[in-house]
Amino acid sequence: MRQLETLAREAQSFAQPAPAMIEQPVRWHGRGAAVLSPDETEVARVMQICNACRYCEGFCAVFPAMTRRLEFGKADLNYLANLCHNCGACLHACQYAPPHEFAVNVPQAMAKVRLQTYTEYAFPAALGKLYQRNGLTLSLATAAGLALFLALTVMLTGGLFHAPLAGNFYAVFPHNTLALMFGAVFGCAMLALGIGAARFWRDVSPGAASGAAVAEAAHDALRLRYLDGGHGQGCNNADDAFTPWRRRFHHFTFYGFMLCFAATCVATLYHYLLGQQAPYPFWSAPVLLGTAGGIGLLIGPAGLLWLNLKRHPLQGDAAQKPMDRGFIALLFLTSATGLALLAGRDTGAMALLLAVHLGVVMALFLTLPYGKFAHGIYRSAALLKWAIEKRQPDKLRLGAD
Repeated sequence: MRQLETLAREAQSFAQPAPAMIEQPVRWHGRGAAVLSPDETEVARVMQICNACRYCEGFCAVFPAMTRRLEFGKADLNYLANLCHNCGACLHACQYAPPHEFAVNVPQAMAKVRLQTYTEYAFPAALGKLYQRNGLTLSLATAAGLALFLALTVMLTGGLFHAPLAGNFYAVFPHNTLALMFGAVFGCAMLALGIGAARFWRDVSPGAASGAAVAEAAHDALRLRYLDGGHGQGCNNADDAFTPWRRRFHHFTFYGFMLCFAATCVATLYHYLLGQQAPYPFWSAPVLLGTAGGIGLLIGPAGLLWLNLKRHPLQGDAAQKPMDRGFIALLFLTSATGLALLAGRDTGAMALLLAVHLGVVMALFLTLPYGKFAHGIYRSAALLKWAIEKRQPDKLRLGAD
C-alpha cells in the first residue's frame, strides 16, 4: 500500500500544474502538446494518478484505455471523457477520492470536459456556447413561445375550437407546410451534430474500423453496457448503493424516442409509397409505434429527472443540471402532448392540442444540436474508438497481467 501511495504521489506531483499557472490554460506536454484548459488539465492530473493505481481497471472501458497512455494530449482527454458513462462506481471505490488530499474525482472531471468537447466541436462554432445556456427555463420558454405562435396562427386562420375533424391534422396545417418546416429543422440539427462528430472523430485518430469493431461498439451503445458499474449491479446515484434504474430509464428514453421516430418513418412510407394519408386508425403501425414510444418517453424522462434530483453532488458536474433537465423536460412534454393529441384528435380541441404538440416538438428539434442529445453521439463515437483501439497492439502493456 505504501508503494502504491508513493507512486500516486509521484503522479500527483508530476501532473499538478505550478500554482502560478493555475489561472491560465496549461500546456500539457503530451501528444501534440496542445494547450489544455484547466478542466482538461484536471483530467490529465487524475489520469496520471489512476495510471499509478489502476484499482478500477475492470470497472469500464475508460481505465484499460487509460493504461495505453503515459501522457494525455487534448484528443486523448476528449476521447476518455466521452468514453466515461458517469456511472459513479470509481468515485466510491477510490481511496484517493475527496476528502483525500489528491481529490481524485473521475466522474466530475470527465463531465466537465465532455461539456467542453460539445462546445468546441459545435457547428456553427459561434453557437457552441448554447450548451452552457440550454437550461430548463430556456427549453420551456422556447416550447411555450413556439406553441403560442402556432396557436395564434390557428386562431387567426380557423379558430382553436371547431367542429370535430375526424383527426385530420392536415385540415389545420397543410401536409407540405409541416413536412417543409420540420424537415428543414431536423436536417439542420442532424447536419450540425454530424459535422461536430466528424471533427471529433478526425481528432481522436482511431485508425481503420473493422466490421467486428463496429458491431461491438453498436452492441455496447445499444445495451448501455458501461452503466452497470463494472460489476453488473448498476450505477451509483445518491450514495454508494448500486441501482439498475439509471440504465433502465435510459433504455425507456432511448427506445421510446426510437419508436416515435420509427412511427414517423412508417407514416411517411404510408403517405408517399402506399398513398394512405393520415389520420390512421389506432391499430395501424404508425399509431401503435407512436403510442408505445410515447409511453416509453413518459417513463424514461420522468425516472431520469427523479434520479437527477437525487444525484450525489460529487457525481457529475452540477453546472450541467439545467441542460440535463431541459432536455428531459422537452422529451417528456413531447410525449405527453403527443399522447394528449392522440386522445383528443376526434374532439373540437384538436387544433389547440396540435399547436401545443408541434410547438414542443419544434423546440426539441431546435435545441437538439446544442443540448444533452449530443452526449449520445459523442459517446457512441468514443465507444467505436475503443473497439478499434483494443484490437490494436498495446505497446505499453501497462494493463497486462
